[in-house]
Amino acid sequence: MPPLLAHPSPPPRDPELATPLPETPAHKRRRVDLVLRRVRVRDDEPLVDVAITDGRIAAIGAELGLHAPEEIDGDGHVLVPGLVESHLHLDKALLADYTPNASGTLSEAISATARHKATVTAADLRARAETALTMALRHGTTAIRAETEFDPFIGLTGIAELLALKRRYAHLVTLQVVAFPQEGVFQHPGTEQLFREAMRRGADVVGGVPYNDIAPHRHIDLCFEIAREFDRPISLHQDFSDGAEGMTMEYVARKTIAAGWQGRVAVGHATALGALPPSRLKPLLALLREADITVVTLPLTDLYLGGRRDTHKVRRALAPVAALLKAGVNVAVSSNNLRNAFTPFGTGDLLSVAALLIAAAHLGGGDLLPRVLDLATTNAARALGLGPEYGLAVGRRADLVVLDTRRVHDAVIDLPERLWVLKDGRVTVRNTRKTEFRATPAAA
Repeated sequence: MPPLLAHPSPPPRDPELATPLPETPAHKRRRVDLVLRRVRVRDDEPLVDVAITDGRIAAIGAELGLHAPEEIDGDGHVLVPGLVESHLHLDKALLADYTPNASGTLSEAISATARHKATVTAADLRARAETALTMALRHGTTAIRAETEFDPFIGLTGIAELLALKRRYAHLVTLQVVAFPQEGVFQHPGTEQLFREAMRRGADVVGGVPYNDIAPHRHIDLCFEIAREFDRPISLHQDFSDGAEGMTMEYVARKTIAAGWQGRVAVGHATALGALPPSRLKPLLALLREADITVVTLPLTDLYLGGRRDTHKVRRALAPVAALLKAGVNVAVSSNNLRNAFTPFGTGDLLSVAALLIAAAHLGGGDLLPRVLDLATTNAARALGLGPEYGLAVGRRADLVVLDTRRVHDAVIDLPERLWVLKDGRVTVRNTRKTEFRATPAAA
């Protein structure tokens, strides 16, 4: 499969342009690499130009007067930072035709996928992962945390293939590879050794799934032990159930604080939080905030698999996003799976996932609706530790998306086309789709 838009190595640039342009009249006579003209970054401010040089945002302001070899007329369209998939399984994407899930339950999804592993080849895994990757890229995703399975059955095939994709697509996407032991660790001898070998080979993140192992607390302890050993962040599949029985979230939060890993732990799903009464939920949310743990909600999968045993009043089975946000917990939204036993649909469009969350998590109120875009951008970037490299500010990496909408407020609910996608200041995707009305209204 060909890459979206392969770029040759950029030519050497003037070293003086490698730093943010000074805010003096002299800078207006200088040339930069690319200028986005007349884009909207805030609804309460005028349109601005965004100048980019050496892959970073060099200046933001109205009518900058800068010139560049490439200039894009934003024509009043909204500019946002690149979308960030904070929890995505590229290695098992597009398996729906091979791993049917008749019951629609989590347990059957896990078992059906496990059986299929015996037939998976490196070439098959690579092709599916690359297809899913390009689905995300065409929709404006510029960073992905890829949960990648390893175990004694498939070995490190997935880890090796995702690390290779990371290298090949480095100019198109920031890809973090998670070493994820889907089948648990202690119930399959040899998994712990594979875990450390995955990290030695270059996995970026320590993954975990306490609820699918014979010793959940011991599983969590091992994840923190390996994280400290390799100085890596942690991404856990955590408390993925309809009820609140057997939760280990409090243990994870206290372990995070004790290990000094605040801001370096993310928990995906966390649907059991939604089953807690307010008296139990409130102190746990305060603890999550103290531990600076990100909760990644995954509505496509969670809504599809959740509540399967409910005969009536079927539960949404989602993390309580509104309560988390109001408590000051960092929350991100992500796609999780694309067209497999866990989620037999999906397009790789993160904004469509965020739009679904508005209805599912009751986020349409005036205080919460404007924050939904953050769940797919700045909050998700924080979960990945992108920090000062990410965002719409001078000096940040120019990972940007121009949307076919003219209000930031409507960036999610319009489900707009991605007109231009930029990675490190270079255009990687350009959308030329055009709709024409071939009929006109009747005369009044």
